[in-house]
Amino acid sequence: MPFPIHRPRRLRRTEALRSLVRETALSARSLIYPLFVCPGQGVKDAIGPMPGHYRWSTDLLVEECKSARDLGIPAVILFGIPESKDEVGSGAYDPDGIVQRAVRAIKREMPDLAVICDVCLDEYTSHGHCGVVKNGDVDNDATLELLAKTALTLAQAGADVVAPSDMMDGRVARIRRELDAHGFAQIPILAYAAKYASAFYGPFRAAADSAPRFGDRRSYQMDPANQREALREIALDIEEGADIIMVKPALPYLDIITLARQRFDVPLAAYQVSGEFALIEAAAQNGWVDRQRIIVESLMAIRRAGADMILTYFAKDVARWLGC
Repeated sequence: MPFPIHRPRRLRRTEALRSLVRETALSARSLIYPLFVCPGQGVKDAIGPMPGHYRWSTDLLVEECKSARDLGIPAVILFGIPESKDEVGSGAYDPDGIVQRAVRAIKREMPDLAVICDVCLDEYTSHGHCGVVKNGDVDNDATLELLAKTALTLAQAGADVVAPSDMMDGRVARIRRELDAHGFAQIPILAYAAKYASAFYGPFRAAADSAPRFGDRRSYQMDPANQREALREIALDIEEGADIIMVKPALPYLDIITLARQRFDVPLAAYQVSGEFALIEAAAQNGWVDRQRIIVESLMAIRRAGADMILTYFAKDVARWLGC
C-alpha cells in the first residue's frame, strides 16, 4: 500500500535499525591484501603513486603480513620485483625467485595465512609483456609452458592459491595439468577471468616497473567495451578448472561482477586496482571527499554487486575500521 501506510524511513531512523535490515555485509574476512616483494634486507621502498604502500624486502614483508593477519585479513596476494629481468621472464619460474622465497618465509611464520601468488610474466620480462614475444607479438602457446612452470614452482614453495593474470587462452587448463601431474591437485586456481585492458593499472605498473616497452596489452586483455565476451571468458576458465574467478578492475566493471554472480555459481573475486586506490587517495588528500566513508562505500558497492572477496590496497585500513 502507498504512503502513509508504508514509510520506508521508519527502518532508517537509527543505526541499530539500519544495521538490522542491512542487506550487504563487509568484513575483513572478505578482503585480500596485495603486497609487493623486492630483493634486499630492511627495504621499505615507498611507491609514489600509491601512498602508504611499499616494495618490501622479504624480512619486512613477513612483518607486514603478520600485521594484516592480526587485523583479521585472511589472505595476501604477492607480486614480485626481481633482481633482474630478461626476455622470457625467467625470474617468474625460478624455484629460488623473489616470490618463491617470500612464500617460504611467510609460511614458516604464518602457516594459517592464505598466500595467493600472481602467475604472470610481465613483472619479470625486460619488454614488460605478459608472455614470450615473437615477431612483435605475444606467443600464446609458448607462454603457456612458462606459466605452468611458474605455477608449479610457487606451489612447491608453499603457495595456497595460484592466480594466473596473463589472459592467455588455455592457461587455466595448462596450469591445472601441471599442478595435478606433480601432486598439487589440492592447490586451487584463482583465474583473472575477465581482466580488461584498463587505464586503471598505471600505479601498479610504476610499482612493479612492468609497463610494456612497446605497444600495449590490448591483443590479450579484454576490450573495455565488451560485456558478453567477459561471460564467455569466465565460462571457459571454469570449464578448464578455475576454482575462483575474478573481474578486474572492480568499480568500473560492477555490471560484469553482477552478471558473473547471476550466471556462475563459483566463488567470485574482484580487484579494486591501483588506479581506483590512487584516485580515492588523491581526492581525500585534497579534502574533496571523506576518505573513510568513500573507501567503505566503494567496497560495499563491489560486495553488493556480487563479489565474495575483494583484493584491495585499503585492506588494512578497512579491517581496523570494521574491527572484524
